[in-house]
Amino acid sequence: MQRLQKVLAHCGVGSRRECEGIIEQGRVEVNGKVVTRLGTKVNPEHDGIRVDGENVAPERRVYYLLHKPRGYICTNRDERGRQRVIDLIPDDRRIYTVGRLDEASEGLVLLTNDGALTNIVCHPRYQVDKTYRLEVRGRIDPKQLDRIERGVWLAEGRSAPARVRRVDRKGDRNLITLSVWEGRNRELRRIFAKVALRVTRLVRTAIGPLRIDGLDVGAYRRADPSELAFARECMRDNWKPQPVAPPEPGRWAERLARTRAPRRSR
Repeated sequence: MQRLQKVLAHCGVGSRRECEGIIEQGRVEVNGKVVTRLGTKVNPEHDGIRVDGENVAPERRVYYLLHKPRGYICTNRDERGRQRVIDLIPDDRRIYTVGRLDEASEGLVLLTNDGALTNIVCHPRYQVDKTYRLEVRGRIDPKQLDRIERGVWLAEGRSAPARVRRVDRKGDRNLITLSVWEGRNRELRRIFAKVALRVTRLVRTAIGPLRIDGLDVGAYRRADPSELAFARECMRDNWKPQPVAPPEPGRWAERLARTRAPRRSR
């Protein structure tokens, strides 16, 4: 059983708040009876629901993987008229982005109308990894990476441990690949700023098992059902988040020494 306003929103009638207003106006019938009380529980598979005399039913679930270009925003409404990620997909259904990226960032986003999957990807308790490739300017000290991996203090509290997977150097540029399962606003940029490093480019390459491979910038494709099997595993009743062991301190000192950019001959 689900709240009526939630079911109406999933049917594409409007936002959750808009649907609450429609209910209060007496425009909704459930099994032939007008319902005006918010919080009424219904079974969308068995109950007959009508809005303004028209039958409504849950929309078919859709899943898109898209390579977000820089300069696009991950929101359905924007008073400033900026370019939106959803405008890149010609689908009239009410879909939204999952695992948002800020306007200056690029990479993989998932677009869907599946609220359950959205919760699994975004809620910290499920610890779904998001993998990023970052370009960072300046020379990196091993202690900075150790701090990032252990978590730094932000305004909302300590960041969850990150896993730095690879560091490559090209001149004064550092190309860093890392994974985190949190999704706070502009989190990675703020984490690196805390250790006095500036991120000049950020690209998300994966969300859990979903990969950006084969997608050009601005391109999209439908996700294969087999790619979403991880969500069913997370929804099992016996699923519990796994503890993340803190990394060994100082483990990046030797690695960075091996990846120093070669000195230019004079």
